[in-house]
Amino acid sequence: AEDSVTSRTLLKNILEGAGYAVLTAVDGQEALSRLREEPVEAVVSDVEMPRMNGFDLTRAIRQDEKLKHVPVILVTSLDSRKDREKGLESGADAYIVKSSFDQSSLLDVLERFTG
Repeated sequence: AEDSVTSRTLLKNILEGAGYAVLTAVDGQEALSRLREEPVEAVVSDVEMPRMNGFDLTRAIRQDEKLKHVPVILVTSLDSRKDREKGLESGADAYIVKSSFDQSSLLDVLERFTG
């Protein structure tokens, strides 16, 4: 889930290049709807998005009996300690800051959660 078309395309290309099948969503609300229709191994989401942000998406996933086991990785420009804590408190399994983004670290984190 990523509202920026540039970032969404970049993430999609990285993940597909690593062999993952990728479903995209323009915000948390669309992502949650798609998650309820199609099973996934993990969610990679931005935090700052319209309609439903990544923190709220993560909380909604954790509260849904069918989705609560799905790993959530937040990839965001929000890098304050408070934002990191909020991400982890919402139930995110990992929090990656875009300014220090490295595609191999994202893939390593995904591999850790999806085996």
